[in-house]
Amino acid sequence: MSGLVTLVLLGASLAACGSNNNAASPSASDGASPSASASASPSGSNSKQEIVMNYRADPPALDVSIAESAASFTILGAISEGLYRLDKDLQPQPALADGMPEISADGLTYTIKLKSGLTWTDGSPLTAKDFVYSYQRTLDPATKASYAFMVAWIKGGDKLMNAKTPADVEKYKKELGVEAKDDTTLVITLENPVPFFTSQLAFLNFYPQNEKFVSAQGEKSGADADKVLGAGPFKLTKWDHEQQLVLEKNDKYWDAANVKLNKVTLNIVKDPTTGVNLYKTKSTDYADVKGDFLKEYEGKPDLAVKKELVTGYLNFQQTKVPAFANAKVRQAFSMAVDRQGLVDLVLQNGSIPSTGLVPVGNLDGNGKQFRDVVGDTEVAFDAAKAKTLLEEGLKESGQTLPKNLSIIGDDTETGKKVLEYLVSQWSTNLGVTVSAEPLPHANRLDRELGKNYNIVNTLWGADYNDPMTWLDMFIKGSSFNTQDWNNDEYNTLIKNAQKELDLAKRADMLGQAEKILLGEAAVSPMYFRSSTFLVNPKVKDLILPPFGPDFELKWAHVE
Repeated sequence: MSGLVTLVLLGASLAACGSNNNAASPSASDGASPSASASASPSGSNSKQEIVMNYRADPPALDVSIAESAASFTILGAISEGLYRLDKDLQPQPALADGMPEISADGLTYTIKLKSGLTWTDGSPLTAKDFVYSYQRTLDPATKASYAFMVAWIKGGDKLMNAKTPADVEKYKKELGVEAKDDTTLVITLENPVPFFTSQLAFLNFYPQNEKFVSAQGEKSGADADKVLGAGPFKLTKWDHEQQLVLEKNDKYWDAANVKLNKVTLNIVKDPTTGVNLYKTKSTDYADVKGDFLKEYEGKPDLAVKKELVTGYLNFQQTKVPAFANAKVRQAFSMAVDRQGLVDLVLQNGSIPSTGLVPVGNLDGNGKQFRDVVGDTEVAFDAAKAKTLLEEGLKESGQTLPKNLSIIGDDTETGKKVLEYLVSQWSTNLGVTVSAEPLPHANRLDRELGKNYNIVNTLWGADYNDPMTWLDMFIKGSSFNTQDWNNDEYNTLIKNAQKELDLAKRADMLGQAEKILLGEAAVSPMYFRSSTFLVNPKVKDLILPPFGPDFELKWAHVE
């Protein structure tokens, strides 16, 4: 983690390197109206430590176990907290923990003391048992947590995650390598050493959960403001779905004295033009900016640029469209897209064409840059060759493409334009008709994770700075392997890398794995994302990390 460049807005100055969540990302109604934004005064018009922000995504769920999008991670990071919180240099600092962990010599056992007197926002005590419950709930197959595989690094996690009967679930919960020795002592035992595990304990899926509260909500857990309970710097006081979220300072937070913002109003704004207009009229302090508007703000203190550890890519569902089970057909669809044209004509936000799945800036787990070591692994744009490959692949497979072939994606303004561009590329370069189906972000996620699509335009942002955060998604049985691709050699490489202690060997295994993944066009990366924002220069210490949440509000304040 220490090799990362940070992105922090310290007034007008910023360092360069960004966050997580697509330019073809989500948000709600076609943009909050200026009058809606103005209802909460932006920082330029008062000194009440209140800010207004445009945000492009309505969170699908604010539930620690089932959250799976950057929108959820971002809001949960503001209203809740883990044992550690990453600072502006992306280093883990004690949060709910009272200090750094005591780690056994073999790197497997972490003993962590919690701060005394911790409480949830409702005043109920927060203890080590809340972490035990959280990890057990996430790994319980009935929860259907997409991120359970990460919590399964804990000893016995795989057994619990794959338990087949209620009796086995209860048995494996008791055997799971997490124990509350007392109210303020948590002991976590891992299956294998994880060099960056202390930093990982800052990630959302390692947050605690209040069993009594979560159980009372049932299937509605995390669905509305009154169904969310956290212990972070802020509390969620209002959530008008697809419109607005309001965060207010949590006076019961252990570090409330160092939280300066009293209120943050997040208005869901999809349309970049609407967003910039809100900024220009001083109705918001934070807005996406791209295209011609970007040129207007070049060189001005308002402009913040983030080069993120985020890749936009396509998945081809092989069960619903049997033709996509043929590698040549997938390669053809990938090869038929001019990625340079996509970033130049559509995204216009500093993003660059992808050259693999793992983005530029991601380390290889051995102290080097993954892309520098592995090189380009993606099939290059070649319209003529793409058409030939399609014909060969269809002939080999004995399949035809369905007449109603479609691609789904987010219904943001940029998301729609990306879909239009892809459809045009396939029509022009392959002679294939594909219909575009833009959807609200939550609906797109549901369709994608439910494998209910032909092609999906999606993205992934790193959860930690290691190639594994990208590559373990596509092993057999992973909840993120929504295209139903399978390769035994790939599975073996990833599983062996998960246990390999020699970092050089591990990095080599991960490089080999990406070459297999991209050689077969199992996924089709499109671009490595950058994002550009307008930020009121009066807003200080707003951290824009290169992965994880879109922004970190804890230390932000108005000057």
